[in-house]
Amino acid sequence: MKLTRVLLVAFTFAFLASCTNEDNENVSKGNYDNGVFILNEGNSSGGSVSFLGEDLTTFKQDVYGAENVGDYFGTYVQSIFFDGDKAYVIAGGSNVINVVNRYTFKLIAKIETGLVTPRYGVAKNGKAYVTNANTYSYANPATGNTDDFVAVIDLATNKVESKINLNATANRIVLEGDKLYITEPYNSDKVLVVNTVTKALETPITIGSSANTMEVKNGVLYVLASPYGSASKIVKVKLSDKSVTEVVFPTTLTEARNLDIYGSKIYFTKDTGVYSMDITATQPSDKPIFNYSSTSQYGVMYGFAVENDKIYIADGGDFASNSKAYVYSLTGALQKEVTVGVGPNGFYFNN
Repeated sequence: MKLTRVLLVAFTFAFLASCTNEDNENVSKGNYDNGVFILNEGNSSGGSVSFLGEDLTTFKQDVYGAENVGDYFGTYVQSIFFDGDKAYVIAGGSNVINVVNRYTFKLIAKIETGLVTPRYGVAKNGKAYVTNANTYSYANPATGNTDDFVAVIDLATNKVESKINLNATANRIVLEGDKLYITEPYNSDKVLVVNTVTKALETPITIGSSANTMEVKNGVLYVLASPYGSASKIVKVKLSDKSVTEVVFPTTLTEARNLDIYGSKIYFTKDTGVYSMDITATQPSDKPIFNYSSTSQYGVMYGFAVENDKIYIADGGDFASNSKAYVYSLTGALQKEVTVGVGPNGFYFNN
């Protein structure tokens, strides 16, 4: 009899503990948990961030404005990066990074000093590394192509603690291990390599001109390059020895853009078409998975991502009025269309 009661109590506690753990796992961390932020670059009047839930039903056009009424977000909003429960939103036109809670989008702090035309960032071990375009050659011919730098930010204080001069131009940035890999499509034929431990430049990797979007997978850096008037290509850099191989596209696929790797496939775009190829393929097909109807005055999509078995497309529009974002299946079936802000340029998944 006593043994029966002991077992009953034990089973009761185990059941309650299991229920408690399941409840904790299902508790939402905020209004913007489990979904995607759509970054709207905006113009000289300012940018915004929209949110689309993973269920493709929940949607808010301007989450920053809704959660931080009256605060000025900044102009030409460039990118977002995450660290822990925080999101860092870079407004390059205002030289500011807005630090918000990634689940509530409530403002925590602003990083407003030590930045000059910030572009993209990554974070690791309490530090953020943000590329800064500094001055441009049209305004500063003497040093405009060589004065870019990486701002090193202490995320405990939200202060720029130092900078790493690159002696080159810089734009996109990815982090792998202790190394930063940086590309700039217009004035460089190299991937810059920065050691985050020594905060020093290492030997760059020559890959050719017009290298922009890139991603690391299984120790290989994949870089999509589209030299003007020449065939587009994917440059594969084996990071262990910096050896380089190329996948050259057919001449029908010049000016390819927006590389993204999902599963075992590489996805990219050309004009209004979405294409894919196996990650081990020696050349992609020039037949798109699908095309979408663009309203952009430039006739190309401005933002692109592949995640959660879906393809996300942002249409740049006219950069004066609100534009559209679309969600497609991997086979090209339209699943959702939403009206976002001005000049949507990227998708950032908050899972």
